[in-house]
Amino acid sequence: MADVDLAPNLSKLEHWFTNNSDLFLQYGVNIISAVLILFVGNIIVKMVAGSVAKILKKKEMDQAVVDFVHTLVRYLLFVIVLVAALGRIGVQTASVVAVIGAAGLAVGLALQGSLSNFAAGVLIVAFRPFKSGDYVEIGGVAGSVESIQIFQTILVTPDNKMVVVPNGGVIGGPITNYSRHETRRVDHVIGVSYSADLKKTKAVITQILEDDARVLKSPAPTVGVVALADSSVNFVVRPWCNTADYWDVYFDTLQAIKEGLDKEGIEIPFPQMDVHLNKAD
Repeated sequence: MADVDLAPNLSKLEHWFTNNSDLFLQYGVNIISAVLILFVGNIIVKMVAGSVAKILKKKEMDQAVVDFVHTLVRYLLFVIVLVAALGRIGVQTASVVAVIGAAGLAVGLALQGSLSNFAAGVLIVAFRPFKSGDYVEIGGVAGSVESIQIFQTILVTPDNKMVVVPNGGVIGGPITNYSRHETRRVDHVIGVSYSADLKKTKAVITQILEDDARVLKSPAPTVGVVALADSSVNFVVRPWCNTADYWDVYFDTLQAIKEGLDKEGIEIPFPQMDVHLNKAD
């Protein structure tokens, strides 16, 4: 087999690399510069976004608002860094911006729900119907607000479940904030027998509320007959307490009222059936 002479081909390849060495050097420098822009730019973006978050915290802004603004600033700045890096490797930034705009329009039409969630997030941050840590009921879910993000609000339920509620569902429905005010009213309905002494019953319940230091004196508790039901006389019992004490007062007063009425011999009726037997001859 005859040996193949590779010398001419190698010479041509060497000649081609020599003629295009400047081009390779230029593209190499541009690619390295673009990578550096992305690397350094990402660090700067994190620093700027972090500084914005620190400034908002110093101004005692709510943590949910801080998280929302931090995420928004970081995404916007990173897009600018990305466009700058693409421009460094020769991509026309005007074309990139036009492509991003067209893509944004197409994505916006395809993801109208996501955009509405974003707009709803902005409204939540602007009007602040609740803040981080508040116990709220939104979108049919009750829980403590963990964070407000760009597209959704994160809740933690009392049994420690994480629930993600789209911001559009938050704004589109009723919002119940149980933590907004410093005080709350506890509502009980207590039924007693028709044979019970109503004045004594009211006095017993009133005394139980007065003995509980967590029950506020102002507004004064409400104790009164609210209904003459089928098998009981119903009293409405409405003490006021600090929001932080709500559930403790709710459970403790209910137990104390039951024990107090039992002690005074006041019957609390329960569903029962009387059966009469007639003996036939």
